[in-house]
Formats: sequence, C-alpha cells, structure tokens
Amino acid sequence: MFPLIRGWTDVQRSPKANLRLGLVLSFVAGATNAGGFLAVGSYTSHMTGIVSSVTDDLVLGRVSLALAGVVCLMAFVAGAMCTAIMVNWGLRQRLRSSYSLPLLLESVALLVFGLFGAAIAAWSQLFVPVTVVLLCFIMGLQNAVITKISKAEIRTTHITGLVTDIGIELGKWVYINRLQEPTPVRANRERLRIHVSLVLGFILGGLAGALGFKYLGYVTTLPLAVLLWLLGLRPLLDDWRQRAA
Repeated sequence: MFPLIRGWTDVQRSPKANLRLGLVLSFVAGATNAGGFLAVGSYTSHMTGIVSSVTDDLVLGRVSLALAGVVCLMAFVAGAMCTAIMVNWGLRQRLRSSYSLPLLLESVALLVFGLFGAAIAAWSQLFVPVTVVLLCFIMGLQNAVITKISKAEIRTTHITGLVTDIGIELGKWVYINRLQEPTPVRANRERLRIHVSLVLGFILGGLAGALGFKYLGYVTTLPLAVLLWLLGLRPLLDDWRQRAA
C-alpha cells in the first residue's frame, strides 16, 4: 500500500499530490463532522456558525453558552497553531515528514475521540464539552495542514468557500463574451473540477461517517485514524532510516 500513497504527504509537493491528499482529508473531515454531530449534537468545523452563535448568546444574555463558543473557536485556532508549529519545525529540521506530523497527531486525537465515546453516555455533562473542544481542535489541525501544503489553494473542513468558488467558475462558464472584448471571461475548468471533487469527498465522508456512527458507533473513528496514520507513516520511516544510516 505504501507505494500507492508515497509522496502524498512528502515535503516535495505536486498539484496532483495536493489534490489526492485534499480528497482524502475532505472525506475524513466529512466523516468526523457528521460523526461528531451524531455524538454531541454539534458541527465542529463551522467556525462561522460558532462565531454567530457567540454574538447571539451575548445579546440574549446567555454568557455561559457564549463562553463555550469562544472556547471552541480557541480550540480550532489552537489546532491550526499546532500544525504551523509542527510543520515549520519539521522544515527547519529538513524532515520529509514535516507535513505528516500533524496528520499523525490528528490520528491520535481521533482515537481519543473514539475512546471518549464510551464515556459520553455515562458522563455526558463532563465528556460532551470536552469532546466538542477536541473535535474543533482536530478540524483546525487538519484544515491548516492542507492549507499550508497547497499554499491556501485547498481547504477541506468547511464547504462555504469551495461552493463560493464553484459558483464563481460556473458564472464565468455561462457568461456570454462579446466579440469586441479584449480579455474574454473564461472559466478555470481545472479549478472547478478540483473544488467539485473536494465537495463530493466531503459529502461521501459525511455519509460514511453518519452511517458508521449510526450502526457501528465510535469504532468508526478507527479506520479514519488508521488512514491518516498510513498517509503520514512513510515519510516518518524515511526520516528514521536517513538518520539511522
């Protein structure tokens, strides 16, 4: 299996590798987001909605809910910060696994989320808030990985920006150019294909996550964690062999 995914998380990037990794991470984000909603009743990648809820709660005097939203926002930011720190440290050390490190951390966090699942039913008042914060951290961690790898061309944990870009390219596609226009409007079909693919990956992940959590429970986090682990392991082994040589 390693030859099939070799280079997907390596520091030497290509547009094809970025798209492949983006599709996988979109699937993981969709599955985690859907599973998280079934587990705790909250979508954890939607920072726009969380910030809007914070402002509403403040106006309505629900200070505790507003503070909870702020904590979720801070967890998302902390996840993105962890990615930036780990990647920049890895690049300074000239590690091939610089982009793999956050994915390996995410795989561990997903396993922790799965372990929390067993405790949610028994101690929901304690573990539901902790789980929501953990999921926000995971979403920030992952979104920062693909954003940094692709130089902000690809994002995987929220769809609003992708759907907006799809609408822009579709608008260019149906736009009727006049003959005398010096710079005719042309849709970027490659960008359109990429964004549609990422949205479909998120949708498929959401379906898989919802079905998995509904019928199998928190064990659904295991294949997601293993998938991330496999993606990140090869560059890590390359670094280990190079330093051992």
